[in-house]
Amino acid sequence: MMTKRMAFITGAGSGIGREISKKLASRNINVIVADINLKNAEETVSLIEKSGFEARAVHCDVTKLESVKKAVEESVNYYHRIDILVNNAGWDKVEPFLKSDPSTWKRIIDINLLGQIHTSKEILPLMIENGYGKVVNIASDAARVGSSGEAVYSAAKGGVIAFTKTIAREMARHKLNINCIAPGPADTPLFQEIGSYNEGIAGALEKAIPFRRLAQPEDIASAVAYFVSEEAGYITGQTLSVNGGLTMV
Repeated sequence: MMTKRMAFITGAGSGIGREISKKLASRNINVIVADINLKNAEETVSLIEKSGFEARAVHCDVTKLESVKKAVEESVNYYHRIDILVNNAGWDKVEPFLKSDPSTWKRIIDINLLGQIHTSKEILPLMIENGYGKVVNIASDAARVGSSGEAVYSAAKGGVIAFTKTIAREMARHKLNINCIAPGPADTPLFQEIGSYNEGIAGALEKAIPFRRLAQPEDIASAVAYFVSEEAGYITGQTLSVNGGLTMV
């Protein structure tokens, strides 16, 4: 009998990361719920366990390589392997670029780009050793078409797309699949926080999206489930927009 796959998911304590965790757990994958907020991570684990599946919470600050190393070591000690990495942790502050502060730039880049580099550095060697691995990096459509008020975030997510393509090329010899998902505007706690700056932003976006609704976290989770499935075994280095048709590139 084949050992159950194990997934390490960052930013999994809420929003999209929580739904990804629940979705993969429902596919009989053991899940490490990694988040800087351990209480939130434990709430995600509780939801998964109530559904009859298995998960474990670990503290992980993706901006610090040492924190990532510790989280990965704890995960491997418990599950003995990591087969799937979902780099979901992200953060943004919407404001005009010329009014933004260097400390905000650093936080955005550290979380959205450097965080994915840190986890990849620690986990890809384990996948190579095991002869199996699937990585899904979460970017944003802001990286593909730009987004007013999100200049540095767009740049960081653009870096995620470029990083995904290059790592996909380097890891192909090891038969690892590395892909990227670019969500459009999604109804998440982060979006609701951003929306507080402009109460009309959600309504305006819903009118602009052909499907006439924001993405739900479940929409993103379903795309992740596809990329980590065996059906996507011959797909690597690709970026998939999940945006209800808001952009078509």
